[in-house]
Amino acid sequence: MVKQLAVISGKGGTGKTTITSSFAALAENAVIADCDVDAADLHLILDPKTFETYGFYGLKVATINKDLCTACGECTNFCRFDAIDKYMHIDVYKCEGCAVCKYVCPENAIIMADKKAGEYYCSNTRFGPMVHAKLSAGEEASGKLVSNVKRRAHELASEDDRDLIIIDGPPGTGCAVIAAITGTDLVLIVTEPTVSGLHDLERVLLLVEHFRIPALVCINKYDINEEMSCDMMAHCQSRGVSVVGLLPYDISPLDAMMNSKAVVEYCGNEFSDRIRSLWSEVISQMQGMH
Repeated sequence: MVKQLAVISGKGGTGKTTITSSFAALAENAVIADCDVDAADLHLILDPKTFETYGFYGLKVATINKDLCTACGECTNFCRFDAIDKYMHIDVYKCEGCAVCKYVCPENAIIMADKKAGEYYCSNTRFGPMVHAKLSAGEEASGKLVSNVKRRAHELASEDDRDLIIIDGPPGTGCAVIAAITGTDLVLIVTEPTVSGLHDLERVLLLVEHFRIPALVCINKYDINEEMSCDMMAHCQSRGVSVVGLLPYDISPLDAMMNSKAVVEYCGNEFSDRIRSLWSEVISQMQGMH
């Protein structure tokens, strides 16, 4: 049975990708899935070599058949997004795909057509297969694209007899995050010891509790505010959530990324040792699940 581990956070820049890339380096039989489709960056470290590319089609957009259109203006009147001008031209960046124009058109001159909104890829990396994606600028339906990435990752895991999918999740608590954690066996929440970090941690904890997904917490840069780190640990303890990692502030993750390396393969220091310990704790928790 393929298990899934998702690494998420309440905001960007907390160190998700630093940790995920090291987990990928430490795993022995995993598929990697970069589900941060709006701003993917795991590929900058893992240097994937793509062998499959798929088009992603999100929301449909309206298209007018000028041979049937009489320019009556009904579509313009009913479009609440101002996507259709008086010349019956449709702005595809304003169209939300609601299809009201199609239903009010007396000449049946409007159809809803697929619009390419991005791509997703299957690649090989030095740590195993990886599925990643790129959502085009200004496009929506990122949750649907995340679901496609996860589906293909699960297919690769089944085909190659791999027993783990490591997911680099998107930040926040929106649709893309929900898609990333759905069906996962364990979530690792990465946070940092700030007032906003505690607020974001609480939001993510509420999210995973709602979906009844087991969660662990890692506090990155814990030593920049040890008092706040202690408050976070107490808060997690009160909610029955274990803090399994305390990572110090260190420049080595930046140096590693500048050299396209995971930090655990780039250097051997306290930071990388703590990530190794974090990985051991996470895997131990997953192995204890049934």
